[in-house]
Amino acid sequence: MIYAVTKTLIRILSASLALCAVAHAQCPVNTVMVKGRVVENANAHSKVRVQLVYPKEKPGEAGEVTVEDGAFQIPIEFVTMQSSVFSNLPKRCGRKPKTVVITLLESDQESDQVFLDFAKNFKMSDASAYTLRSEVVLKGPR
Repeated sequence: MIYAVTKTLIRILSASLALCAVAHAQCPVNTVMVKGRVVENANAHSKVRVQLVYPKEKPGEAGEVTVEDGAFQIPIEFVTMQSSVFSNLPKRCGRKPKTVVITLLESDQESDQVFLDFAKNFKMSDASAYTLRSEVVLKGPR
């Protein structure tokens, strides 16, 4: 009898620990894929900077890529965990950028800039990636 109770308690404890491990799992890292082209005089020094901006105009993750043959593509990873004032609350994993700022740089000088609304201009392409609904077109120096 004691053996059966002990065995049952071990199973309950094991299941509880497994459930706790799943409950405390970290939030996923998602990716924003920005793809586009530069028209009008892209040169060898052309770069594109992508900056994610969160609610309340909080700047987030950013990256930079060199324009090649008038085209660019850059993935920007971001953590989906939302911070909470109360540390004892369960983690929420719904953090997303509000705006994506795409800047064309010519010799480190801003040449063109586009502000995209994340909710309107991006779609979820798989479980952890967002892609543009349509390609970004930036204008190089005239």
